Amino acid sequence: MDGARVTYTAEGIEFVGRLFEPAGSGPAPGVIVAHESPGVTEHTLAAARRLAGLGFVALATDYQGGGEVVTDRAEMGRRYAMFMADPAHIQARLGAALEAVKAHPRTDASRLAAVGFCYGGTAVTELARTGADLKAVVGFHCGLSTVRPQDSAKITGKVLMHIGAQDPTVPAEQRTAFEADMEAAGVDWRLLVYGRTVHSFTNPEADSWGMPGFAYSSDSDARAWRATEDLMREVGLVG
Repeated sequence: MDGARVTYTAEGIEFVGRLFEPAGSGPAPGVIVAHESPGVTEHTLAAARRLAGLGFVALATDYQGGGEVVTDRAEMGRRYAMFMADPAHIQARLGAALEAVKAHPRTDASRLAAVGFCYGGTAVTELARTGADLKAVVGFHCGLSTVRPQDSAKITGKVLMHIGAQDPTVPAEQRTAFEADMEAAGVDWRLLVYGRTVHSFTNPEADSWGMPGFAYSSDSDARAWRATEDLMREVGLVG
């Protein structure tokens, strides 16, 4: 596994991320990249590499613990339920990851972002709800619900969510509730919905899983990344 090994702790657990530096030697913006539910995989690393290529100090962020990739779906569901029931757990874990990327000598701590995939996108939104100083928050094919919508008023950065129109895990009513939440909180937000697109549409491995409603879409993947790069330019994180 490439990238520099970075450890950090929260809730009495050690987490193992992988950090990628941009070219050059000067200060750079920092970004945490929160993985799909199982853990840090090649998909997560590829996203972190891509962001480093844009000029970020990018940390592929572990929130399962020990760098573990969870393969037992029942255990994965148990952890997901814990995170959803009480966002304080994931907020503590991603908060520690954010501090880890801020501690890197090249990171400009005034220029930070968070990007997440699947539950990782939900997770970075929950981190933003703590009032974390994030210029941009981006979620790809992620759940949009929260048990604490009142905390959305604490979001300081711009929010961008990418959702497949046929994603079975994010029904239309969840999108509508998210829109109402963001509007009520006064957040600068956008929600992009991609037609003929389902869950995990950025992950080329999704086609091999044999799971209905999960599939890669090269077109939607490319479009979502172009929109993400546009937001990063808009907020002044990349040139």
